[in-house]
Amino acid sequence: MKSGQIRIGIGGWTFEPWRGVFYPKGLPHAKELSYASERLTSIEVNGTFYRTQTPATFRKWASEVPKGFVFSIKGPRFATNRRVLAEAGDSIKRFLDSGVTELSEHLGPLLWQFAPFKKFDPADFGKFLEALPETFDGHTLRHVIEVRHPSFLVPEFMTMLRQFKMAPVYTDHATYPNIADVTADFVYARLQRGEDEIPTAYSPKQLGQWAGRLQSWAEGKEPKDLERIDAKHKTKAEPRDVFAYVIHEGKIRAPAAAMALIEELKE
Repeated sequence: MKSGQIRIGIGGWTFEPWRGVFYPKGLPHAKELSYASERLTSIEVNGTFYRTQTPATFRKWASEVPKGFVFSIKGPRFATNRRVLAEAGDSIKRFLDSGVTELSEHLGPLLWQFAPFKKFDPADFGKFLEALPETFDGHTLRHVIEVRHPSFLVPEFMTMLRQFKMAPVYTDHATYPNIADVTADFVYARLQRGEDEIPTAYSPKQLGQWAGRLQSWAEGKEPKDLERIDAKHKTKAEPRDVFAYVIHEGKIRAPAAAMALIEELKE
């Protein structure tokens, strides 16, 4: 069965409670990205949401990770946290100009996250998606849209994402919308229901279920146990790349969960 690539990781790599749990005691902070990237296949960077990085920073990150490893980069809040999204163009350009493409082959999807109170206004939201370029500096860009208001749970939003070849986030979250519709040539999931009381954040059974879903998506199928918004739309079955990040509240067990999922998919 032909399959796209499945990359699995965590949110960021600097987190004090991971020292001595995920990272060996005494590992220099400067070696944490290198250590994490040898054990995971992707990391979602959250810092870019809050502040602008430099080309030198992106180059440094790229130099510390192995071949095949990719970063998902979160777009800045200055672009998404605004009343009129149609006016986000300058913020989007500033973000792209900050050196994102210096990651070169390590550049994965760009994640655009919206506030829980942001409602679906088709005209304005469409203008925002229009402002996200398909290519930049010789790189094809993959855009991911994370919405957190129930007004987006309509077929019209799925049609819009398909039109722009962008993917929604499957949030695996208790209160945020969970959108399992496939609208692009890749799928993006943020697994947020993990618990720190469980050594691998999710139980072995849950990890098995998630491995099955990720594999289904990668083979171009759609997991039968996840409900779609636009159930009438027939998605073309073709191999897709899949990105999944374990990002639960306590975070302590996220690396263990990601590594367990990677192992599960090897079997």
